[in-house]
Amino acid sequence: MNSLASQDQITATWVLVIGYMLVILFFVVRGALKIKTISDYAIGNISFSPVAVGLALAASMTSAATFIINPGFIALYGLSGVLSFGIVMPLAIFVALILFTKGFRKFGSNIKALTMAQWMGKMYDSKIYALFFAFISLLLVTFIVLICVGLTQVLSSALNANPTYVLLGVVVFVFGYMMFGGANSMVYTNAIQASLMFIVAVILLGSGTEYFVGGVDGFYQQLSKIGPHFSEWTNPDSFLFRDFFEIVFCQIVIGIAIVCQPHIITKSLLLKSDRDVNRYLLVGILVLIVFFQVVFVGLFARLRFPEMSVAGEPIPMDGMVSAYVVDKFSVGVGVVVILGLISAGLSTLEGLIQSLSTTLTTDLFNPLFAKRAYRNGQRDKREIMVNKLIIVFLGLLSFGLSYQQLRSPNLSVGIFAQNGVYAYFSAAFVPVLFGMFLKQVKLKTVFVSSIVALVVHFLVYYGKFLPYMKETVNNPAIASTAAILVSLSIGLILHFSTNKVASHV
Repeated sequence: MNSLASQDQITATWVLVIGYMLVILFFVVRGALKIKTISDYAIGNISFSPVAVGLALAASMTSAATFIINPGFIALYGLSGVLSFGIVMPLAIFVALILFTKGFRKFGSNIKALTMAQWMGKMYDSKIYALFFAFISLLLVTFIVLICVGLTQVLSSALNANPTYVLLGVVVFVFGYMMFGGANSMVYTNAIQASLMFIVAVILLGSGTEYFVGGVDGFYQQLSKIGPHFSEWTNPDSFLFRDFFEIVFCQIVIGIAIVCQPHIITKSLLLKSDRDVNRYLLVGILVLIVFFQVVFVGLFARLRFPEMSVAGEPIPMDGMVSAYVVDKFSVGVGVVVILGLISAGLSTLEGLIQSLSTTLTTDLFNPLFAKRAYRNGQRDKREIMVNKLIIVFLGLLSFGLSYQQLRSPNLSVGIFAQNGVYAYFSAAFVPVLFGMFLKQVKLKTVFVSSIVALVVHFLVYYGKFLPYMKETVNNPAIASTAAILVSLSIGLILHFSTNKVASHV
């Protein structure tokens, strides 16, 4: 794609990016000095304020997907995407956060759980189940790939640089500093990033005022000129927003289940007191309300580039926001917005690397290799070294997959990421739900439910079983909804039938 960035924009972006890197490194060094054990890396050993943790929650929940990738879907398909990603899903997420956070934190704090897999293993008293969740947590690498690609799109546009070199720089820098910082630095960097993202969200949402000169009706008329169904609440021509089943029902199910990701639900374990939970949720949800509305920018970007092209060259869907920012804003405002988009990516990327590396270290490597690896004492130091090596492995894997997605995405890296992440939280939904709201749940019940969820998800998606799944590109939310509903039904049948049998014995 032709570069829209002027030399002044390129220079200003370089200056700001280097300054931003130095600020992050300051907090990383500061946090790293306090890390002595893997527990310090996972949940920190500093007392965090509920406001800082609430901002960290908002930052890690709304990543490059919300600020960069999802607006691309809206630029392509219109108002139906806004209803799905900007209204229905956020409402479901807020309800799930309120319902799940206190229960998860209560048990997690009591058993000193560092990770989601550990929480599962201790909740159901099974090392095998913890090992199972540690293994399937590798599906979350797909989300890391989405963020790496999103950051690469933004930076390569703003710096007029080769995307491959930009991707390499992003991976080396972020995975490099996450080898040392952990939760101690992450909560502070996330809070700074969330503050920046809030400013940028307001700038981006305000950037479309010119399209409202004729009021809401005038804006609507402009949207209707883009193409058939673009200004309607459903879009039969899309593969994500065809009807209210996809837009509303599936997104409610996904929104509730999405909270069951380790870098989201385990945030509550950073709070030092139960009294902090309400303030943490209030701050997080209020900021999230603003963040989720950034998807509207997809409409503004499409109005600016009606043909989704620059000088006759098509703009890829994942690059729409980058093109809009570089073309729309002055140098000064543009680099601030770019910094906010980078923050949106880094905040979640940090959380994913931290939670995934901790899970793979404590719940996959340790049960299998601890006796040999830590034989001669100094367990804490060696465990931290293992964690660093796992981060290197994740960095190499993420670079390879991100490079492939940059070169040949299946419409969008968002589909690749959704398929992996949705499969993970489909498997996690029943054990988290049952663990908090039902008593005397058997291991067999949740284990079978998790396996069924994974099988159904991938069977529906790749086997194209349902009528919705006949397209060239399919909607992972359909597969995940089917997986969650089937696994929930089986879980409830197993739970009540085994408990009924037990009560009669």
